[in-house]
Amino acid sequence: MENERVALLLPGSHAYVDAVLRMLTAGVFPIPLDPRLTPGEQSRILAGLEPTAVVRTNEELAALVSSLPEPGLPLGRPMHCTSGTTGVPKGVWSGLLSPSDAQALVAEERDLWGFSPDDVNLVLSPLYHSAPLRFAMGTVLAGGRIVIPGPFDPAAVTAAIESERPTTMFCVPTHLQRLFAHWDEHGRPDLSCFRLVAHAGAPCPTDLKHRLIEAFPPGSTWEFYGSTEGQFTACRSEEWLERPGTVGRARPGRGLQTDADGTIWCTVPPFARFTYFGAPEKTAAAWRDTPDGPAFTVGDLGRLDADGYLYLDGRREDLVISGGVNVYPTEVEQVLGTCPGVRDVAFYGVDDPQWGQRVCAAVVVGPDGPSEDDLRAFAREQLAPPKRPKDYVFLAELPRTLTGKVRRDELRQA
Repeated sequence: MENERVALLLPGSHAYVDAVLRMLTAGVFPIPLDPRLTPGEQSRILAGLEPTAVVRTNEELAALVSSLPEPGLPLGRPMHCTSGTTGVPKGVWSGLLSPSDAQALVAEERDLWGFSPDDVNLVLSPLYHSAPLRFAMGTVLAGGRIVIPGPFDPAAVTAAIESERPTTMFCVPTHLQRLFAHWDEHGRPDLSCFRLVAHAGAPCPTDLKHRLIEAFPPGSTWEFYGSTEGQFTACRSEEWLERPGTVGRARPGRGLQTDADGTIWCTVPPFARFTYFGAPEKTAAAWRDTPDGPAFTVGDLGRLDADGYLYLDGRREDLVISGGVNVYPTEVEQVLGTCPGVRDVAFYGVDDPQWGQRVCAAVVVGPDGPSEDDLRAFAREQLAPPKRPKDYVFLAELPRTLTGKVRRDELRQA
């Protein structure tokens, strides 16, 4: 089964993490996917990834792992998917690692985050996302245990903190906002058990960052910047207090450079390199040779200060980050554009205090075109929840440049 790929379309669980580790130990690559994807979305994504199996139930998962070894040294990384501005999802493929590179991959995470047998990792995000799965795997590999309260609910998370006394937690700013709102009303639990609280996925509002630092034990809170493709920085909150707005310096073993236009490039060790599965042209566009070794970019913009601290000036132009989830306009536009009566559509995000960005769509419809209720019903059938617009704006025409590109900045300001 070595080098085979297995798509996982089921909710996260202890068995899910165990299965991922068993597969990687055997050189089989899981493809974690959102189980809420519609059939159409599943077909589009899986078509380019060529999985040898698709697992949708716990029974199928148990049957799959019955012939696999006990979790040991992972020989690669899960093949997570990242959508590009073309709307065509890409599989981030590490391939089979040598034993020395595989050991270096595990050691890097362990050394950075200090995973140990005493750790209890509280899982807040769906395990098909790369960061929560990485933290859970690192904990289990170090001999610790994980706690999965289920779909995010502030009351359930609070109860888990009180009963399980977790030591680590990965979260996105939306989680923190909802937890603090719950604690303001019902009381904050004892958080002294935490030694590590890491957040990423979206910009963290300044007041929320200060609340985080005040609530959790000194020295326990971190931010990191990265993507599905790879990790760039790590930043203690104490560093952020000294340099407000930074996302930190390059993680150990990595290097950062920026072009004149601000494009961020990151050099990584051999075990952290990747290709886009079946897409050599996209792989070539993401990598370049530098004096320090191969470097990749995901198109984000930023600047480095004299001490090497990175400040983000903008995400990829069209990317919307809502609740820590990346949503790419082109994919959604391609789907909504097939709704009968829709003549034109543009997808964009606006700032939102709870979600970071609020998912919106501007639509041009014909004389007998769909109503807002019709569009919402169509989106429910065709799109997973994070991709469904929360607001619809009806326009006579979309604002465009002379070359036909939608002016999303005008839509955001409208």
